[in-house]
Amino acid sequence: MKGRKPLPTHLKLLEGNPGKRAINRREPKPQGDLFEPPGDLPAAALPFWTQAIAAAPAGLLKHIDLRVLAVWSIAAWLHSDAARQVATSATVVLTKSGEMMQHPSLSILNKQAAIMLKAAAEMGFTPSSRTRVALDGGEGSTNPFDDF
Repeated sequence: MKGRKPLPTHLKLLEGNPGKRAINRREPKPQGDLFEPPGDLPAAALPFWTQAIAAAPAGLLKHIDLRVLAVWSIAAWLHSDAARQVATSATVVLTKSGEMMQHPSLSILNKQAAIMLKAAAEMGFTPSSRTRVALDGGEGSTNPFDDF
C-alpha cells in the first residue's frame, strides 16, 4: 500500500469521515495484553523484548503483535551487536588484495535499523506513529467533551 496510512476508525467518526469512504464497523479489536516473549526468541534478544514491554504504554501491545515485537527485538539485538563491532574497529577495512571497503557490519547495522524503524512504526513506538494511537483509560486530556 502506498500513500498515507488510513486513519483509525474512531478518528474518522470524530472527524465526520471527510473522505466519505465506507467505515469498517466490524474492525477487529485485539484482545490479551502482550507480556511473554515467544519461545523461539534468541536469548540475546530477550533484553530488548523486556525493554520494549516495559516502555510501552499499558494495553498498547496485544497477543497479535507478538511476531512484530519479536522482529523488532531481534533487529535491535543484531543492530546493537553490529554497532559494537563497528565501534571497535574502523568503518573502512582493507581486503586481502589491499582494497578499501566498508566494514561488513555497517550494512548489517543499516539493514537492522530499517527493520527496527518499520516495526516500531507499526507498533506505535515512534513519535509520529504515536499520534495515530489512542488507548482507552490512558492518561491524557481532562476535557469533558473528549467522550463525544
